[in-house]
Amino acid sequence: MSVQTVARRYAFALADVVSERGEAREVQQELKVWEQMLQSHDSLRVAFANPTIPLDQKRAVLNRLIELSRPRQTTTNFLKVLLQNQRLTELGEINKKFEQVLDERAGLVVATVTTAGPIPKDVHDRLEGTLSSLTGKKVRIDFATDPELVGGVVTRIGSTVYDGSVRNQLQQIKERMTG
Repeated sequence: MSVQTVARRYAFALADVVSERGEAREVQQELKVWEQMLQSHDSLRVAFANPTIPLDQKRAVLNRLIELSRPRQTTTNFLKVLLQNQRLTELGEINKKFEQVLDERAGLVVATVTTAGPIPKDVHDRLEGTLSSLTGKKVRIDFATDPELVGGVVTRIGSTVYDGSVRNQLQQIKERMTG
């Protein structure tokens, strides 16, 4: 079974639980912290991924980390389930899917907007309004910069890309002139 499929199943199951308990964003934040911790400590990640280390030892390490960080019970239970099913090392992918599921259920779409440089707050607000009108949903924008765009904007919403960059326009002119 692919990591994507596994992540989707865990994300949907967790979303059901946290939505019912009204703690979706809190658990999401705690799991992001756990993901960062696992990513920043190679020895910890390797230990949890190593099949030769007995589950009891891994459980003891996880329990100690839980004791020190004191996450809410839902987060604790979820981490223990991931460990038991040998999926703790896939927390990053599960978190991505979990965020998508929560956003979807909240009627929110995520747009990635890439510009050549930072944009002013008023442009950000207008862009958010335009994208909300375009999608018919509330939009959360993740901004990125890429100086190679020269100017303009590239917007990605799901699998749809709107490329209004100067780089793309120059490429189109080049293709017309040579083709």
